[in-house]
Amino acid sequence: MTSSFPGTGPQLTIRTIPKPSDINYNGHIFGGWILSQMDIAGGLAAHQRAGGSVATVAIEGMKFHHPVLVNDLFSVYTNIVKTGRTSLTVHVEVKVMRSGLVDEILVTEGMFVFVRIDENARPVPIASAPAP
Repeated sequence: MTSSFPGTGPQLTIRTIPKPSDINYNGHIFGGWILSQMDIAGGLAAHQRAGGSVATVAIEGMKFHHPVLVNDLFSVYTNIVKTGRTSLTVHVEVKVMRSGLVDEILVTEGMFVFVRIDENARPVPIASAPAP
C-alpha cells in the first residue's frame, strides 16, 4: 500500500478482480461494491497520512463513467488533494484493465473526506506532513 501527499499524483492503493457474486441485475458490478472499495482505499491513504484512525465524513462528486465487468482487473488510485487541521480530502479513481485492451479505462471517481479521530471517535489534529 502506498499513500500520496499533495502534488505527488495518484498512487495505486488497491488492485483486485471482482467476482460473479458482485454483479447487479444488469450484469455489471454492483455500484455499492465499487464504492466500498473506493472508501477502503481512500481510508488507507488517509490513515497513513494522518498517522492514525480516520473516519469517512463525506463523499463528494461521485461520477460513474463506465460499468465494471466481471473479470476486469480493478485498480483503485488515491491522491490526497487537501489536508486541513483535522481532515483530509482524497481524490479516488477506479480504473480497469479489460480483456483485449491495452490501456486502463477510468470507470469511476470521487472525492472522499476523512477526519482524523481519537479512541473516542472525536476529531484530533493531523500531524504535519513529513518532508519529501
